[in-house]
Amino acid sequence: MVSEKTLEATEVLKEEIVKGIQEKKGLDITCLNLAKINSTVCDYFVVCHGTSNTHVNAIAESIEDQVNKHIGLKPRRREGFINAEWILLDYLDVVVHVFQQQVREYYKLEDLWADAPASMIED
Repeated sequence: MVSEKTLEATEVLKEEIVKGIQEKKGLDITCLNLAKINSTVCDYFVVCHGTSNTHVNAIAESIEDQVNKHIGLKPRRREGFINAEWILLDYLDVVVHVFQQQVREYYKLEDLWADAPASMIED
C-alpha cells in the first residue's frame, strides 16, 4: 500500500514540473493519472509541447531547474536533448514528455493511454 506521504510527494513533484513548463510557456499541458492502471511504470505522465527544438529544450531545462531547486531531485533518466523533438524526463513516479507539436500529434500519447484520467492545465 502506498503511504499518504508518498502520494503527497508525488503531487508536489507533479506541481513543480508543471511550474517549470509554464515558466517557458509550454503548450497544452496534460497530466495523465496512471496510478490506478495495472502494469504502469509510474503514477503520472505530464505531456506538453513547444514550437521548436530550442523551445522544447528550454522547457525541459526549465523543468529540471524547477524540480532541482524546489525539491532537490534530478531525473533518473533524460533522453532526446540532441534532436529535441521528444524529450523524456523520468522522475520515477512522474515521467515528463516534452514534444514538438507535430511529433506529439503523430504519436498521440494521450490516446494510447486513454484509460487514464486526464487533466488539462490552464495557462
